[in-house]
Amino acid sequence: MNILYIEHYAGSPRHGMEYRPYYLAREWVRAGHRVQIVAADHSHVRTVQPQAGDERIDGIDYRWLATPGYTGNGVGRARNILAFNLKLWRQANHWAMAWRPDAVIASSTYPMDIWVARAIARRARPAPARLVYEVHDLWPLSLIELAGMSPRHPFARLCQWAEDTACRDADVVVSMLPKVHQHMAAHGLDLSRLAIVPNGVSPEDWSALREPLRDDVLNAIARQRAAGRTVVGYAGSMGLPNALDTLLDAAHAAQQDTGLGFVLVGDGHERLRLEQRVARETIRNVTLLPPIPKGQVPAFLAATDIAYIGWQRAPIYRFGIAPNKLMDYMMAGCVVLHAVAAGNDPVAEAGCGLTVEPESPAATADGLRRLAAMPAPERRAMGARGRAFVLAHHTYPVLARRFLDVLGAAPVAA
Repeated sequence: MNILYIEHYAGSPRHGMEYRPYYLAREWVRAGHRVQIVAADHSHVRTVQPQAGDERIDGIDYRWLATPGYTGNGVGRARNILAFNLKLWRQANHWAMAWRPDAVIASSTYPMDIWVARAIARRARPAPARLVYEVHDLWPLSLIELAGMSPRHPFARLCQWAEDTACRDADVVVSMLPKVHQHMAAHGLDLSRLAIVPNGVSPEDWSALREPLRDDVLNAIARQRAAGRTVVGYAGSMGLPNALDTLLDAAHAAQQDTGLGFVLVGDGHERLRLEQRVARETIRNVTLLPPIPKGQVPAFLAATDIAYIGWQRAPIYRFGIAPNKLMDYMMAGCVVLHAVAAGNDPVAEAGCGLTVEPESPAATADGLRRLAAMPAPERRAMGARGRAFVLAHHTYPVLARRFLDVLGAAPVAA
């Protein structure tokens, strides 16, 4: 097959998040398919921005479309989205007729890329391509329930129009979220066209030689250990949905009565504010550091005692969650403190940690104390259960085959 994968924020090991398109595409290329990823050359989730143009990474063809830079979630990001889609529209005939895709995947977090993906799929030669809509988050519902946007806001209306189009016109809808059936059906999707393919990990990346941890991170962990503290780690985005204020509240309380130390690595819209808060409130047991390369994540998690992941308390999570960082935590064999109320809970399913109510500093602090008080062998056993769960259900070789099955494509024989 020729697979055209449209993902505005797609990344790679050399550029940073988002990793899912890379890992799926790498497995498809290994199975004998051709994959072209089209992405913007500027994304708020990448650590390294590529140059506009063409690039090949591990057999995957990338086309980076030139887009304006931005910070935050305001007008600049909207302009970036508009520029990406307009440039892709101008190339639609090329992708449809010269590249001759068999499947076109619209997967840009926001749903508005469905229109250009549909045009490319319909124009494809010698026959129309299969049109796939891949669901990361439910827009505009996430914007309404998490960010407080009015359903009548023009951007929310635009997103809803796009989501309705995808539910009506896509040959297949692939969702990372496991509980979206009722929502998608309410927007016109025949549920026989829905498949669930969650996020995962690449086992070979974890078996390869790990990159040594950056000195500043090593030193921060060493200082916590020298103070006799159990180390709580966080690696990932620093935005409002990650509920890091709750963790800082718990850390502030832990200064007084427990031996917990916190090392957070990552970047995002909230990082500067969180750093300022740590300094202003003199939260001495917390260190915030810049993001580390993906190759250093296993070493970071191996050096911590407990991994934290938290969520806002929001109705949107009734449709389920599919966090990348949790897959990394579990693959690393970490015991996890999970602060969430959602339609699914991989930590509870795997038995690899404790789940507490979200946005509750008291519950978070209590959960961390309970995990810290456990004998180390018990924590290691819990972490081992998480790793076994991921290997059984969430590896990219398995997920990529499942995605191909949805497309009705068997691997090409060598």
